[in-house]
Amino acid sequence: MKQINKKMCRSYRCLPLLLTLLGLLLADSTSAYEGKTVRLALQWFPQAQFAGYYMAKEKGIYSEYGLNVEILRGDADSDSLVRVVSGKADFGTAFLSTAIERRSKGAPLINIGQIVQRSALMLVARNNSGIRTIKDLDGARIGTWGNTFQLQPQALFRREQLQVDFVRQAPSFELFMRGGLDATLAMWYNEYYRLIAYGLNPDEMTTFFFSDLDLNQPEDGIYCLESTMKKSPETAAALVQASVKGWEYAFAHPKETVDTLLRIMKMHKVRANKAHQTWMLARMQDIIMVEGLSQLDTRLKIDDFNATSKMLLQNGVTTTDISYHEFYKDLSQ
Repeated sequence: MKQINKKMCRSYRCLPLLLTLLGLLLADSTSAYEGKTVRLALQWFPQAQFAGYYMAKEKGIYSEYGLNVEILRGDADSDSLVRVVSGKADFGTAFLSTAIERRSKGAPLINIGQIVQRSALMLVARNNSGIRTIKDLDGARIGTWGNTFQLQPQALFRREQLQVDFVRQAPSFELFMRGGLDATLAMWYNEYYRLIAYGLNPDEMTTFFFSDLDLNQPEDGIYCLESTMKKSPETAAALVQASVKGWEYAFAHPKETVDTLLRIMKMHKVRANKAHQTWMLARMQDIIMVEGLSQLDTRLKIDDFNATSKMLLQNGVTTTDISYHEFYKDLSQ
């Protein structure tokens, strides 16, 4: 009996150590499951423009790559790249032209994945305006939203030696619809659809895509600070790879993706329209999976970079040349 008691005492004395070891094992397991927490800042409210990122989170793809991604939605008062530079986000999506401009002003931003390969920016005119060619825009009043969206048009009109008047327009497009503007800027996946929803048929509009006018400046890419990439290149690579898988899932499951986005938009109190989000997702596929690609290509093309950099210099937006190889880091390999 005494022998048994001694064995039991020895066992009980080991119990705290065993419990501690078990706790450590469970903590390691939980940590591995949750993955490394990173914050991804988007440019705007939840919508199909960002479907790949939301689906990568919803379907557990980020977790499979060892990441716990917190998606920071954008709005009119936030700037995704400001969040990255200030340390409030680890990664952010942004237009190529905007990122080059910030880099030229000293922000150590780098592109680690160019998701959108073809610019969705376009000019739209009503057929009854008599505008059929770019030359017909000479002297036109053109609706725009701000300086960022004027860069490509300014480059176009300078090249074609046209004089135009940019007019700040409201989101409602009322001025354009009432004939107060000769043409308006629009994103193919967004405002162009809204014009159709207002009652304009596609055959009632003349459209000019900047990507067809030798002014392709791809929009949404993924950016981070140089220090972030150097500190953990495997994390940056995992974020890009998982985001690609998220986009591929979104395109392969459009109905599920739109339904998921509508739920997320409702949760964030963002007005949502199923038909519009379905259109937007399809157009995002057009500008991401360009030229019939079967696999998403995240490489930033040097021609697109050089053309965008040159245009920014010519417009006085930047004053110094930026090296492609310093600005872009290929993590696809």
